[in-house]
Amino acid sequence: MNILSFSASHHDLDLDLLEMLGSVGPGLARDVVAPAPGIVVPPAGAVVLATCNRVEVYVEADDAAEATARVAAVVGAATGLPRAEVTASLTRRTGVDAARHLLRVASGLESMVVGEREIAGQVRRAAVRARELGTSTPALDLLFEEASRTSRRVEAATGLGAVGRSVVGVGLDLAGESLPPWRQVRAVLVGTGSYAGAAFAALRSRGVVDVRVHSRSGRAEGFAHARGGLAVVGDGLVDAVADADLVVSCSGRVGHVLDAAGVALARERATDRAERRAHEPDPTVRPLVILDLALRRDVEAAVGDVEGVLLLDLATIGAHAPAAGPRPVAHAEALVEEGVAGLSGRELRRRVDAAVKDEALALTAAAEREAATAGGDARAARRNAYARRHAALLAAKAAAAHRLTH
Repeated sequence: MNILSFSASHHDLDLDLLEMLGSVGPGLARDVVAPAPGIVVPPAGAVVLATCNRVEVYVEADDAAEATARVAAVVGAATGLPRAEVTASLTRRTGVDAARHLLRVASGLESMVVGEREIAGQVRRAAVRARELGTSTPALDLLFEEASRTSRRVEAATGLGAVGRSVVGVGLDLAGESLPPWRQVRAVLVGTGSYAGAAFAALRSRGVVDVRVHSRSGRAEGFAHARGGLAVVGDGLVDAVADADLVVSCSGRVGHVLDAAGVALARERATDRAERRAHEPDPTVRPLVILDLALRRDVEAAVGDVEGVLLLDLATIGAHAPAAGPRPVAHAEALVEEGVAGLSGRELRRRVDAAVKDEALALTAAAEREAATAGGDARAARRNAYARRHAALLAAKAAAAHRLTH
């Protein structure tokens, strides 16, 4: 198959560089397939997968060198990084290796927390988005369908998803070590995307009742109302943080949502409020834990220096991610290999069918022309023409299969 993948993840790069690459979005696929100076034949299709700890571009292209140059140029233009640095940062895989990699990614085998399940939905949504943009191809559709199929098989057969908790789950476990009992926790959630949805559900499952939602997109009210939370509207984020024990940020937007000055102001307000509650049994200012789950860093690094604040980010989570046992991982690896083998067979059948379809169209047109110009019994001439067409199609199918397997 003429599939290539270009990937960068927490396995390959430090999070600062990965953060810069993470500024790309699904729309990048349109630029990859667009005609460009110096590119004789642009890639036929492209799918972009960008998550909290990986950036990947999958393309179908006849010329690997031109595809590599095109992806490097487009990613460089989107991120401001030099092309040479982009090329050095992206791991290129081709053919079966690219397919195997995507199946491993979708199954959680390449995740920061091995076995995490969020990635399966992200892979599926990347394929849907590419189809909406018109940048996918039948071969890429087949690849991503197999990735989702293999992911479901791995989840059902190995129990790996239960062993390897999500990035959100590991982050909350770490945060919980410095928090009051979960039912007493006052939480602020920044973001309204799929990752924020997972974070909200994880907070509720731990017993957190007081969850306030903030988003610069304007979607906080609807998001919070649908889940039984409260929206932080307007410029109320600093006040909400002042009342919080935990902030979970996963907006994924460009630019910091929380900076050191804002968090310091929130802590000052929390101190003032505690002083006014001096008559209460526990008037002290509780520590604030901030969990930054965004690849592009929602929270300024200097926030970690604010007194009374514990900042946890993806690097911290990666360092504390639990290891999955060897048995479920080995089983998952075997299922991935089965998926790769099945994909190769389906791709072969797809290409044979496409080749035969083209031949059928040509033979049908020839048969129609012969019948139209035949003298005498036109019906008999048409029957003879279609009989020859059927025989020719059988021969074409056999020839296509032989050509594509040799």
